[in-house]
Amino acid sequence: MSTVSGTSIASSVAANTAASNAALQQAAQSIISGSTGNSSMDVNSLVTALVNSKIAGQAATLSAAQTNDNTQISAYGTLSAALSALQAGLSSLSNGTTVNAFTASTSGSGITATAASGAVAGTYSIDVAQVATAQVLSSQGFQPPAQTLGTGSMTLNIGGKSSTITVDNTNNTVAGIAAAINAASDNPGISATVVTGVDGAHLVLHSTTTGAANVISTSVTGSVSSSLGVSSTPGSTPGTDSSGNFSSGASTTPAPASNNGWTQTTAAQDAYLTVDGTAITSSTNSVTSALSGVTLSLSAASVDTTGKSPQTLTIAQDTSSQSNAINQFVTLYNTLVTTMGTLTAYSSTATSQGVLLGDSTLNMVQNQLASIVATGVKGNNTTTSLASIGISLNADGSLSVDSDTLNNALQNNQSTVATLFNSTNGVAEQLNSNITSYLSTSGVIAMRTNALNSDLTSLSTQQTSLSNYQMQLTSMYTAQFTALNTLMATMNNNSQYLTQLFGGTNSAGALATNKN
Repeated sequence: MSTVSGTSIASSVAANTAASNAALQQAAQSIISGSTGNSSMDVNSLVTALVNSKIAGQAATLSAAQTNDNTQISAYGTLSAALSALQAGLSSLSNGTTVNAFTASTSGSGITATAASGAVAGTYSIDVAQVATAQVLSSQGFQPPAQTLGTGSMTLNIGGKSSTITVDNTNNTVAGIAAAINAASDNPGISATVVTGVDGAHLVLHSTTTGAANVISTSVTGSVSSSLGVSSTPGSTPGTDSSGNFSSGASTTPAPASNNGWTQTTAAQDAYLTVDGTAITSSTNSVTSALSGVTLSLSAASVDTTGKSPQTLTIAQDTSSQSNAINQFVTLYNTLVTTMGTLTAYSSTATSQGVLLGDSTLNMVQNQLASIVATGVKGNNTTTSLASIGISLNADGSLSVDSDTLNNALQNNQSTVATLFNSTNGVAEQLNSNITSYLSTSGVIAMRTNALNSDLTSLSTQQTSLSNYQMQLTSMYTAQFTALNTLMATMNNNSQYLTQLFGGTNSAGALATNKN
């Protein structure tokens, strides 16, 4: 029990004892009044006063202890909340994502880029010859649209997958076949629509995935119209000359579909681009394999039809995000310091002490976290401190940031920033690891809180026992003093009768009168 809590309990017990003594004095006066015949005893007040005098000290002790335990539990909850807030704000610094944050920008249009961990700052020449497209095939027109197309089956193939649908009298129209393709549970990646033109209804097949590997072909069996069968080839891929420019003989037009009146409006083709002269293909327009840590998103506007007008991609450290994350860390750490300071505040007035003043658990947390920010990062016989990037430790345990020094470090000394906030033993990761241990179900805060809750359970049991004892005393004293009250009333009546017979100090009495 801390000094603060001990003082609080003692004060509470003293106050309750004084009140109990005052009630007991009033009860004593009630007995005197009853015994002298001035009035009957106030049994209820007398019993209450006597019972309270018996249990007042213990009741006050239990109540004050319960209040103290609940107050400390609440204080530990406040400490945990502040620790959790700091830990949440540390996540991007402790796992290294902020230190490895980059910005990506391009000089032209049609390309957006994002850079993540693994990216390397620099400038790169990007030239896009073609973007990835999904194949679109359209059949011949069938007149009229409701024309029946036979019965049997139709097999669709794309990207090494296939699906066979049954064509019968319930679906052997262009619309019926399109619906059956879309409803197939094993659809391999083909959507079907019906486009009705001046020449009739066309069955239009779309690959749902871009890339040269996703070429559509179909075949039919039975009496199904052979006009529904088709095979096709992927689009062509541009080449480059010795200078890395697209060769003039490269064809980027869609390759035509073959046979049975089908036409190809869009070919199945991969994206093709060069990065600093190195040719790269991608089945999608989200290119992740070209540059480590960089994702390039291509659109048709990025295509360089001349092959001689590349865009410039610039990858740079995201110092703005780094600065914001570091300043947020300092703010949250200072909030925690303020919270711990309030919980351990000392005042010459006993009633104004911090709830956890002198608490060993909070002192340990406070000292360990302060040691981390004061020490920095050790490695290879050297120590890198937060002061090297403009963060200083104040006398009250809080941190201060010199913005000029921090910005200079972010611009010109990224290696120091990376060391301080590395994901292995960086300052943020050390804090994160310690906070995790504090807040775990087996951590020091949980252990202390569990101990307080156990004490509350014990106090509740003692409170129940005391209440039972109070009821027993009340019942016993009520019976005793009710009997005493009755006895004194009888004695007073007898005294009055005898006085009437024999006289008293101021009366001769009835017998004396008769004798005369």
